[in-house]
Amino acid sequence: MPPKRAAATAASAATKKTAVATTTTKKTTATTATKKTTIAAATKKTVATTKKAAAAPKKAAAAPKKAAPKKAAPKKKTVAEVAPESDKENTEEPEKKVVTTKRKRTRDDEEQAPVASSSEDESAQEPVDAQAQPAKKRKVAAPKAPAAKRPARVLKAINEKPKRVLDMFVFGEGTAGELGLGSVKVDGKKPIDVKRPRLNPNVSNVVQIACGGMHVAALTKDNKIFTWGVNDQGALGRDTTWDGGLRDVEDEDDDSDDEDDTGMNPKESTPAEIDTSGLPEGIEWVQVVASDSATFALTTTGQVYGWGTFRSNEGVLGFSRSVGIQRTPAHVPELSKIKQLAAGLNHILALDEKNKIYAWGAGQQAQLARRLLERDDTAALYPAGVGSLPGRAKAVKLACGSYHCFVIDTKGRVISWGLNNYAECGHEDSVGVDGGYVMRPQIVESLSGYEIADIAGGEHHSLACTTDGKLLTWGRIDGHQVGQPTGSFTEDNTIYDDRQKPRILVVPTEIPEVKDVVQVAAGTDHSFAVTKDGKVYSWGFSANYQTGQGTTDDIESPTLIDNTAIRDRKIVFAGAGGQYGIVAAEKEEAQN
Repeated sequence: MPPKRAAATAASAATKKTAVATTTTKKTTATTATKKTTIAAATKKTVATTKKAAAAPKKAAAAPKKAAPKKAAPKKKTVAEVAPESDKENTEEPEKKVVTTKRKRTRDDEEQAPVASSSEDESAQEPVDAQAQPAKKRKVAAPKAPAAKRPARVLKAINEKPKRVLDMFVFGEGTAGELGLGSVKVDGKKPIDVKRPRLNPNVSNVVQIACGGMHVAALTKDNKIFTWGVNDQGALGRDTTWDGGLRDVEDEDDDSDDEDDTGMNPKESTPAEIDTSGLPEGIEWVQVVASDSATFALTTTGQVYGWGTFRSNEGVLGFSRSVGIQRTPAHVPELSKIKQLAAGLNHILALDEKNKIYAWGAGQQAQLARRLLERDDTAALYPAGVGSLPGRAKAVKLACGSYHCFVIDTKGRVISWGLNNYAECGHEDSVGVDGGYVMRPQIVESLSGYEIADIAGGEHHSLACTTDGKLLTWGRIDGHQVGQPTGSFTEDNTIYDDRQKPRILVVPTEIPEVKDVVQVAAGTDHSFAVTKDGKVYSWGFSANYQTGQGTTDDIESPTLIDNTAIRDRKIVFAGAGGQYGIVAAEKEEAQN
């Protein structure tokens, strides 16, 4: 029986029994009055009837309990009813795996179904029956003029756009398209296995470059973001579907080196603009950063947009708490008035104008500076503050290694946290121990004697330069990541293995042979240092030509990169990924 009808019937029964017990009014009159009473009037009288019935016999007292009008419980909407259509379209089927045979590693294309909050319960309230109201005319309100539309709030610009235009030179393996040279030979030169710096002609007017693990993002002077490289999990922010297929290596002839086509996806290996169709008009970009499988971009107004996904030790972690893989740029609503971004392998840092630092992504190596509950691993995808910095530090620069983080403050001090088992954070605590972490931001005391200008982290090593141009390195040694000669290692600054070979340089140590350094960069196991006079040095693991030295042998100490492409150019930037490197020079003025 409908709730209203049940309430009216119970109320009528209670009214009749109460009338018999307490008054001498004729039964016919009571019955007639009850029949004329409407549903809403019966509801109003229930409270009074209940009070009278309390004095009646027990049977009569039981009636009001059933007579109390009950509102219908609000109907809860299911996730399917509430979730926006746009979220449903962007969500991929869980557990779906895409295997790309040309990749050196397989990535899972999983996605989490979006979860939406339930709607408000206003519609569940019962309307009052108009017939139950006193007999008087209802006033009809005059129609109101439509309210004037508020203009969209204009956000104030707080960040400046980079202006220096660059020529970009690339080198390294390139089989994942990360060199951006396309998929075919040009002038007889292959777009892969580039031994020394080569000018990339496929993107021009570049003002800023971000190197991810196997992809690259570049911001141009005309406010466009170009991407290239691996797009298995949306890191390029655009559609790269290609029907060309892959060549069967076993069927190729011995002279296959003469083939012009490498078989790479040309849409991935050729720089192209991100998909901006879903973004508001008028966005102006100031910075891009790239992690292993995601890209993020910062605007002049301090808003953050991103695409791709984060990965944890178990596979795809997700892009946000409701989206597994974000294929096109999406706003990060939790952040505003951001001044700077930095990217690790699978985590991101953001600094706002009030000196608050946010971190999100994978956090299993303490790189988010907070403890995470295993039962809710998606909590790491929500940007949250890392806490106050020690020593009342005010941050001016952020940097990340694969699993560790750095902050340089206004006094040139360094603060770090994250994975530290190879002393990559610069702390002596927990070094040489699996799972050795620095859980909270701490001042790096081993750098206290220096004023640091720039800093970078690789997978298990780090390097920095001072305001007076000194170069310092520390961390893992076995692949020549620190670029130190053997004589630099002592029992005071180094941990040795059982065979008395140096394994971890615990204390940041100077490399005096390289002077006037103004910028440093680190890949997985190789590094770069750019000097004031526009020269660039490299060292470390070089099996895929990622040092730009033209060899697959490890480069044991910082060595000048010198080839005809960059010899007479002033290098002002160096960047590194997993198996490649990029250097950039100020763009040459057109000759008259």
